[in-house]
Amino acid sequence: MKLSAPTRISLRVLALGYLFVLLVLPLGVILARSFGRGIAAFIDQISTPAAISAINLSLLIVAVVVPVNVVFGVLIALALVRGNFPGRRLLQGLVDLPFAVSPVVVGVSLILLWGAGGWFGGLAEIGIQVIFAVPGMIIATIFVTLPFVVREVEPVLHEIGDDQEQAAA
Repeated sequence: MKLSAPTRISLRVLALGYLFVLLVLPLGVILARSFGRGIAAFIDQISTPAAISAINLSLLIVAVVVPVNVVFGVLIALALVRGNFPGRRLLQGLVDLPFAVSPVVVGVSLILLWGAGGWFGGLAEIGIQVIFAVPGMIIATIFVTLPFVVREVEPVLHEIGDDQEQAAA
């Protein structure tokens, strides 16, 4: 079914308008509010102790999560693409779990596991605070981001094949 030129143009305008409302407009509002009082006020706001602490915490989480995601994401992707083992489908389900579960449910689950009355909550008694601390944030970030690494590496591994591995064997 071939669409007429005015219909195609209308659909393109509609799609671009939708993208504008979802992407460009919110970004414009953020930039306008950030720099609304000038660059000096913006720099004053991002140089407060609270802002610097938040930036440092974000950088610390990134410094831990990225290497963990690279190592475990590639290993899991290799196992899923190259391996044929019992529990493979379970591992695929665990990788896809963050895509299917609300972040709120994940947060509540982490609190139930690592909180005071949780399975691993006893760690607080010996001085290891996980929930509402940096380790809990790292665990939550890894849970959310690891599937993206695995699902991005899998097609690459399928594409390159296993010819070199067979030759090396």
